[in-house]
Amino acid sequence: MSDTDPEEVQERWTTMMNDMNDAVAESFEQNMEAQAAFMESWMGAFEDSTPDPDTVEDGMAGYGRAYEVWLEAAERMNSRIADAAEGEDVAVSEFRDIWLQSANEAFSEVMGTTAFAAGTGELVGDMLELQQEVDEMSQDTLESLGFATRDDVDEVAERLIELERRQHEVSQKLDRLLEE
Repeated sequence: MSDTDPEEVQERWTTMMNDMNDAVAESFEQNMEAQAAFMESWMGAFEDSTPDPDTVEDGMAGYGRAYEVWLEAAERMNSRIADAAEGEDVAVSEFRDIWLQSANEAFSEVMGTTAFAAGTGELVGDMLELQQEVDEMSQDTLESLGFATRDDVDEVAERLIELERRQHEVSQKLDRLLEE
């Protein structure tokens, strides 16, 4: 068969379009899932807080800019699909790259807002508080089981350092006495 055999050309075209459709659908689905998960975690950070109106406005503006990035990506996808339909050789990886770059840009738009910073700060604060509570529970459990706690180890370490300091002083005094 030659490169101009209509059946072979049609078969290659169909295969290419199926591959592109699958790749586009998978990329779109993955990016929508990533965007949804990101927004869900972001909204979770604000769940128990009431940010000031300026912060909310900044956050919504950042989300609006991110949405524009997604729309531009969809336009680029349509353009490249049209190019492929007109016979241009368009690699499937190009579609993936469009969505990956768009995801990075969109997340940057949202993450650069004061609302995101406030939410992230609150989330980190909550996590540190939780970590401290877990640490205190661990210390209480160790103490109730008769094991050494961090406080016990710290106390022993301080005493050891003090003993070493005193031993060093005694050693220096002894050296001076022997030299006289």
